[in-house]
Amino acid sequence: MKTDAELQKDVQDAMKWEPLLHSAEIGVIVKNGIVTLTGPVDSYAKKLQAEHAAKNVSGVKVLVENIEVRLPDPRSKTDAEIASEIVAAFESNTFIPEEKITVKVENGWVDLDGEVSWDYLRDITENAVRYLPGVKGIYNNITINPEIKDHIDKQDIEKALERSSIDSSEINVSVSGKTVTLSGTVHTWHQKEEAGRIVWKAPGIQDVKNELTVDYEYDL
Repeated sequence: MKTDAELQKDVQDAMKWEPLLHSAEIGVIVKNGIVTLTGPVDSYAKKLQAEHAAKNVSGVKVLVENIEVRLPDPRSKTDAEIASEIVAAFESNTFIPEEKITVKVENGWVDLDGEVSWDYLRDITENAVRYLPGVKGIYNNITINPEIKDHIDKQDIEKALERSSIDSSEINVSVSGKTVTLSGTVHTWHQKEEAGRIVWKAPGIQDVKNELTVDYEYDL
């Protein structure tokens, strides 16, 4: 068990451990296992890295991310320049179904819309954008329309979770049409996200509702 002060120090140390975040001024506030990240960073990549580092700390029950991306003038780009770089990034990655994706850039924020057949294609598309200079944030509105129309096998999903490093003994899987819902408890935020990632690999899935609760005891 950890106190809020111990959890705060662990999150701060996790930030310091990341080379990308050594110069970032990120504030960490903790109350009852709820971790809030605040402050400005000079790239979207740092914002994502801070969020990832915090989520991987044992004891983080809920993460509130209030980090603001403030680009220094030399690194600022016009929306048209960002859009051109996105087009080039899409063209250089043969996995991205660029004909199915529409992009809008406004004040450095990128809106991704469209429809793909697998969740990993949605992730690849976002990954191609997130580290481009000038990007302040991404709204990923891409939806999944699976090409495979077979029935989703609940037992296959449960077996996949059991094979993983996650303690899946308290995870409940339910299937309704093309939607899979995860409920129950896990012990870390990382396990919650990993469970969702595993489920998305099942053929025919259109949506995953990850309602898992992170169960961790705190010294108050």
